[in-house]
Amino acid sequence: LLFLQRVLLLVASDVDALCACKILQALFQCDHVQYTLVPVSGWQELETAFLEHKDQFKYFVLINCGANVDLLEILQPEEDTFFFVCDSHRPINVVNVYNDTQIKLLVKQDDDLNVPAYDDIFKDEEDEEEDSESESDGSEPSEKRRRFEEDVIERTMKRRQRREWEARRREILFDYEQYEYHGTSSAMMMFDLAWIMSKDLNDMLWWAIVGLTDQWVQDKITQMKYVTDIGILQRHVSRHNHRNEDEENSLSIDCMRIAFEYDLRLALYQHWSLYESLCNTSYTSASLKLWSVQGQKRLQEFLADMGLPLKQVKQKFNSMDMSLKENLREMIEESANKFGMKDLRVQTFSIHFGFKNKFSASDIVYATVSLMENIEKEGPETTNFIKALDSLSRGNLDKLHQGLDLAKKQLRAIQQTVASCICTNLVISQGPFLYCSLMEGTPDVKLFSKPVSLCLLSKYLLKSFVCSTKNKRCKLLPLIMAAPMDVEQGTVIMVGIPPETETSDKKNFFGRAFEKAADSTNSRTLHNHFDMSIIELKTEDRSKFLDALISLLS
Repeated sequence: LLFLQRVLLLVASDVDALCACKILQALFQCDHVQYTLVPVSGWQELETAFLEHKDQFKYFVLINCGANVDLLEILQPEEDTFFFVCDSHRPINVVNVYNDTQIKLLVKQDDDLNVPAYDDIFKDEEDEEEDSESESDGSEPSEKRRRFEEDVIERTMKRRQRREWEARRREILFDYEQYEYHGTSSAMMMFDLAWIMSKDLNDMLWWAIVGLTDQWVQDKITQMKYVTDIGILQRHVSRHNHRNEDEENSLSIDCMRIAFEYDLRLALYQHWSLYESLCNTSYTSASLKLWSVQGQKRLQEFLADMGLPLKQVKQKFNSMDMSLKENLREMIEESANKFGMKDLRVQTFSIHFGFKNKFSASDIVYATVSLMENIEKEGPETTNFIKALDSLSRGNLDKLHQGLDLAKKQLRAIQQTVASCICTNLVISQGPFLYCSLMEGTPDVKLFSKPVSLCLLSKYLLKSFVCSTKNKRCKLLPLIMAAPMDVEQGTVIMVGIPPETETSDKKNFFGRAFEKAADSTNSRTLHNHFDMSIIELKTEDRSKFLDALISLLS
């Protein structure tokens, strides 16, 4: 279908989308399909890109964007334009689901989409006008009157049924669209496609792993979903990476090997010091309450319990004594259990390039996010996107290392901001939700005008707040976080995240709530992000917007 056509690739700015894009690029290369790649960070850029290219292209592939709105209404395409949408955002807009001519959705068969039945939401426009006029005038007047009365009754009944149907339709759509959540990672979907076509390579498998890990790092999917998908990928990993009979590969320096690991949940620890990683990983930092003096004391006790000398813990992980590193995971896990950190190990994968370089999947996620949202400006917006995309190729280790350095800065900034928000009581309970606003002039505040960084900060802050607060009710509340977006234009960026509970299904109701609150107060908001729960808002409209949200959610 696509062999003779040029294709326009529209790719959202998140790590899962980048990984899916890498897999698709490799597939296109296999089949000599010509394509143009355009990064889009929001709806405005998507519309602009479409308008600029709609005359040259008939085929558009959308990665991690486009599924959760009515595409045909937004883009108004010609009839001979086709969209292939691979997007993990849920719920998928019903028009996209039931349009089988112009919109092709790439979805997993066993993904439970819960889409309402066609007849419940679409009515074929029947001719409502009755053919009552065509009756002959030869009949008795009494006969005429009787028919007329029956006609009136029938029409009234039809109108009532129509009203009831419309009310039920509104209810069904409200239930369907109320919560925003995420389906299977797009990179995994693309890998599935490659596998079905028998074109799957080890590189593609690694990108699929990174795409799934991105969903886990960003807390977009449940633990259950993560473990299930890890299991699926593990089967592919053992298929691609059994090494015994493949002699020449096991010895070559540029070989690449993926391995399943039950690894420590410590951010970047193999490229940092163990101490820095413990301090800047949200799980350990929140569990030990490291923002307090008491917490710092507990950290020292934790290290003492493991029997690790401070000198070893504070130097680069690579330089630690081999004898200590051998049983490190078991030692840390044993001590962590005593300190109430029961989930310090997690199922994941690592990759080895040659003899020297080893990275875990989460290392790559943090590095790629940092490159993509790098605020140290170097040229146009798309530079960061291209850099992040390049860092995923194994030939570009220098870019990956640059990303790892940026990621350390980012994690430090997040941890310091969390500590200052908690120590200065910036997290306020507003009734139905918690609210925290970063002021202009806060250190690193520029970093948090970027959506992924702000979401990571909000999730880390909520975890830490739940660990620090004594108030049982507050532990169950969702959080809204605001940060300055553009000082000259007077805008803030705002994100809403669901409550931090063990059984959380990761479904987010803030997208719909934000829309309603903005409508009811005429607040000047911009719903430009592909995640509906992230919006931009004029600073002076903030208080009326929040008041409306409080009354809406109370």
